[in-house]
Amino acid sequence: MKKQTVIVTGASSGIGKEVARYFLEKGDNVVINSSTAEKLEQVYNELGAGENLAMVAGNVSDKRTGEKLVAIAVEKFGSADVLVNNAGIFETRPFLEVDEAYLDRFLNTNLKGTYFTTQAVIPQMLKQHDGVVINISTPLVNKGLGGVPITAQMASKGAINALTIQLAAEFGKDNIRVNTIAPGTIRTPMHGDNADQNAGLHLLNRVGEVEDIAQMVYTVAKNNFITGAIINVDGGVAAGYNLN
Repeated sequence: MKKQTVIVTGASSGIGKEVARYFLEKGDNVVINSSTAEKLEQVYNELGAGENLAMVAGNVSDKRTGEKLVAIAVEKFGSADVLVNNAGIFETRPFLEVDEAYLDRFLNTNLKGTYFTTQAVIPQMLKQHDGVVINISTPLVNKGLGGVPITAQMASKGAINALTIQLAAEFGKDNIRVNTIAPGTIRTPMHGDNADQNAGLHLLNRVGEVEDIAQMVYTVAKNNFITGAIINVDGGVAAGYNLN
C-alpha cells in the first residue's frame, strides 16, 4: 500500500486521536487538528512529534482552517490523500428548548466543519486525480431514540450523510472517493464514565472501542473501490437492540 498523507480533524482526543495514531503506526504521514491549541500540542507530543506528523490548530467551521491543513500537508509531505472529518460535538437538549444559537453550534461544527474542510481539500485531490474523504456520522440518523433529545445533533449528522452521497456522485469521475463511517457508542471522553450504560443499544450488548473505528477508517482509506457508502461500525445499533 502506498504511503498516504492523512488529515484528521478533532484529533485531540477519542476517535480522532486513535485514527491519527493508527495511521502513524502503519507508516503514513498525518496532520492533526483541534480547535484547542494546548490539547493539540499535548497529543502531538504524545504521538511522538516525529517527522511524519504535523499539527494545525483552528476551528474547522472556518474554511481557512481547512486551507491551512491542506497547505501544511502539501508543504511538508507533498500531498493530501485522505481527509478524516472527525471533529464534532454531542449534547442533548429537548427540541422545544433549542434556540438558534444552540442549533448553530451543531451546524457550525458538525456540518459546516465537514463541508468547508472538504471544500478546502478537493482542489488538491483534483490535481492528484486521487483522494479519499471519510466523514464521521452516526447510525442514529435513521433510528430515533425516545427519551434522548438529540434533534440538533441528528439534523447536522443527517446532512453529512446526504453530503457524502452527493460528493461521491460529483467527484467519482475524478477518482475522489467519499464515504461516511457511522460509529455506535464508543468509549471516548465525550461519554465520560457512562459509555457502558449504552451497551443494550447494541446487538453485541457492549460499546465499541476507538480502535474499532480507526481500523475501519484505515481500511476505507486504502480501498480504491468504496465510494458513496455509509458504513455502520456500530455493534448492531442500526439493526436492532439487545434486550437481555
